Amino acid sequence: MNDDASLDLAALMCSRLCHDMLSPVGALSNGLELLADETDPQMREQCMDLLEQSARTSTDKLKFFRLAFGAAGGFGEMVEVSEAKSVIDSLVANAKRVEAHWAMDAAKLPKDAVKVLLNLAHIALETLVRGGSLDIGAEMRSGNTEIVVRASGPKIAFDETIGKALQGDLAARDLSSRTAPAHMIAMLAERSGGGLQYQLGEDALVLGAVLPQPEGLIG
Repeated sequence: MNDDASLDLAALMCSRLCHDMLSPVGALSNGLELLADETDPQMREQCMDLLEQSARTSTDKLKFFRLAFGAAGGFGEMVEVSEAKSVIDSLVANAKRVEAHWAMDAAKLPKDAVKVLLNLAHIALETLVRGGSLDIGAEMRSGNTEIVVRASGPKIAFDETIGKALQGDLAARDLSSRTAPAHMIAMLAERSGGGLQYQLGEDALVLGAVLPQPEGLIG
């Protein structure tokens, strides 16, 4: 990727972050305005509940962005699976009628694998517009990290443009803030010599990744 394309991707990622944070931060602002003008004790209590919920949602999203998009400072080359699980479980808790199920056979995963896992889980979670199940699994074997994420429910709302970005089939000029995260993890997978794939059915979406482990971690 050349410098211009890298700058464009960074701008799109920033746009995505701002878009996702606008709702909870806006709710915080609205709650504070209501609280300033409200004198009824019951209404003030409701305002405080709104502020608490919005603050929690904002915090959960920022924790996700830090691990899924950022450099994840403070972590080494391996990241505790519990960190990734905590982040996704928080997002699931903020969703409606979604249950998450985990099948992880390692306590730690390579940092890039965690980024891929988090982004695949987030993509899958967003497709469950009427609720459903989010199944997330990962294992390290034969020098690879293998990741599978499955979303199943009564309606799967998946933009296959995101699928094209995951598989590296979307031209850089066609990227948007919606497809930028998928493009980013496709680049991570390509850099490691691995790949991503997806399969969309009537009531399920399966996302997968195979990522060779960094040389220093094999063995």
